[in-house]
Amino acid sequence: MAKKDYYEVLGVSKDADEKEIKKAFRKKAMEFHPDRNPDNKEAEAKFKEVNEAYEHISDPQKRAAYDRFGHAAFEQGGPGAGAGGFGGGFGGFGGFEDIFEGIFGGGFGATGSRQRRNGPQKGEDIRYRMNITFEEAAFGVEKEINITREEECSECHGSGAKQGTSAKTCPVCHGSGQVQKQVRTPFGTMMSSTVCGNCNGTGEVIDEKCTKCRGRKTETVKVKKAVKIPAGIDDGSTLRIAGEGQPGSKGGPRGDVYLTINVLPHKLFERDGNNVWLEIPVSFTQAALGAEIEVPTLDGKVKYKVSEGTQTGTIFRIKNKGIPYISNPDKRGDQMVRVTVETPKNLTQRQRQILEEFAEAIGETKKTETADSKSEKKPEVKTDSKKEENSGKKEKSFFKKMKDSLKD
Repeated sequence: MAKKDYYEVLGVSKDADEKEIKKAFRKKAMEFHPDRNPDNKEAEAKFKEVNEAYEHISDPQKRAAYDRFGHAAFEQGGPGAGAGGFGGGFGGFGGFEDIFEGIFGGGFGATGSRQRRNGPQKGEDIRYRMNITFEEAAFGVEKEINITREEECSECHGSGAKQGTSAKTCPVCHGSGQVQKQVRTPFGTMMSSTVCGNCNGTGEVIDEKCTKCRGRKTETVKVKKAVKIPAGIDDGSTLRIAGEGQPGSKGGPRGDVYLTINVLPHKLFERDGNNVWLEIPVSFTQAALGAEIEVPTLDGKVKYKVSEGTQTGTIFRIKNKGIPYISNPDKRGDQMVRVTVETPKNLTQRQRQILEEFAEAIGETKKTETADSKSEKKPEVKTDSKKEENSGKKEKSFFKKMKDSLKD
């Protein structure tokens, strides 16, 4: 079955920037997350598909390879399968070093190349991705990962030979892994060094191979390792676990494990640096008259006094309720709260009547005034000061009536 286009999986265009890709990934990850879709095999498969797509097009090098070659870039032997940028010498320019070696048998720098092959070499690195929750990213967590790597064969103990036998020194290269020969070149006759074809450069031969590892000297195992994820880590951050990668050769050290963190989106909170944003709805009466409300935070609910006359879009700050700084976990950002005023729906007859009274009290009418009616000169009316005073008292009691009514 052919794989889906990675951009199509995330629902973004091919020219989408990093922010668009990250936003789309968070949305899809939340939609298909196993916790939200228990026992749903289709959602689980889509969740894995989304993670795979994000892993490839969130990385600039992998994305470039995918844009050029498609899924073939990451198949075995594909141009993106082991891309590593420009190496030392001529190695990063398409193997010029191998061309020189093909002509001169090592030619320029053959001795150095031979020393690198026969000397200790560090093992390969291993890369993993891990999903964690918003809260785990904020406060830190210890997770366990399963590392699949090579270990010394438990049967032959790394010799590659069958029990009771041992590897022998190669009779062709006498253990050096290299053979020398004379080569005629445009520069004259030169001595060249090439990899020994009898032992493939190992310097030894195995007559009877180990039945378990078949002469590889290693076996594939799974190792569990505890990883401490620090408080305040951000989405896309990578942790290095030193010395837990593939084993080195010729006595070289192990490679490392690089763990990239995917922070799953939260249903309430959104991160902005070390600050946390929250949008909270308040009722019409709470906004108009002021009220004490409960506000969710990462530490639990806190009480906050909403001022009288609060409007939609008003932002208030709750200090020290944001994300801890990764360099100083004792210091935290703030929580920013954006208010949304909810307009009441499905009013009762009494509530509608009270709102109409309110509209009349502040000078609003049901019908829109015409330009002619506005231009007409209104007769001057003298009012009694006592009546104005009574009107003020009436308005105050009206606000109370409206608040009590809308609470019903």
